[in-house]
Amino acid sequence: MNKIISVSTQKGGVLKSSIVSNLAGLLATSGKKVLIIDTDAQANIALSFGLNPDDFNTTLYDVLIDQIPPEYATMNVHKNIDLLSSGEDMTFFEFDVLTNIKKYPQPFRIMKETLGSLYNQYDFILVDTPPNLGLVQGNVLSYAESVLIPFQPEGYSMRSLVKILDAINNFRDQHNPELNVLGVVGTLVDSRTTLHSQVLQQCRAYCNENNIHMFETVIPRSVRFAASVAYERKPATLTDPKHPIVKAYFSLLEEIQEGEK
Repeated sequence: MNKIISVSTQKGGVLKSSIVSNLAGLLATSGKKVLIIDTDAQANIALSFGLNPDDFNTTLYDVLIDQIPPEYATMNVHKNIDLLSSGEDMTFFEFDVLTNIKKYPQPFRIMKETLGSLYNQYDFILVDTPPNLGLVQGNVLSYAESVLIPFQPEGYSMRSLVKILDAINNFRDQHNPELNVLGVVGTLVDSRTTLHSQVLQQCRAYCNENNIHMFETVIPRSVRFAASVAYERKPATLTDPKHPIVKAYFSLLEEIQEGEK
């Protein structure tokens, strides 16, 4: 598998953080050392591990803007899982960079240049991203080796998918020729609804026509499951590995690993 995997799309609420934290849980349980980099100002990964990002003295923002060594902002959150967390100050990242272009002459390469020392310290680096295609997402696409795209089958989802794929292609051409699309995974799927079934079919057809992998695994929608995960304050793959929805994350990781062979 590629070592640096970004979970990216410009939509919010499509399980990006859940995919990152649960895949990290599975990899860590198998003995792999994993770093999670949370680039979203909401810092949902920290919350997923029961931490308050307001308590952090040093975050990803300090690493990117002030070039503090990333090891100073990295914390252990579970056996084999470290976190380089974001915080509210990441909302100023784009403004601070673009208003000081002399200091940051290559604004899309800041992440790649400042996080290089972490590469050989981990088996996998998983990156959670904000729900937009701004400078933060651009830095992630320049830094990552592959992108996993969550796809919630709603009315305008195909338009969002096309946009993120266009962005990936542009960054591959201009900034990161090694970047590849790991695949598209359906999330928050309610197989009982006609709309979800139809939109998933449209997505599979589009992916097939454009030589993009779409995983057979889908992550189902479950309000009760989401509530129980919030109560546990840990990714579900670390607390309830026999739950039916957790099995979807197992299947997704198996598909990813099989596709990378």
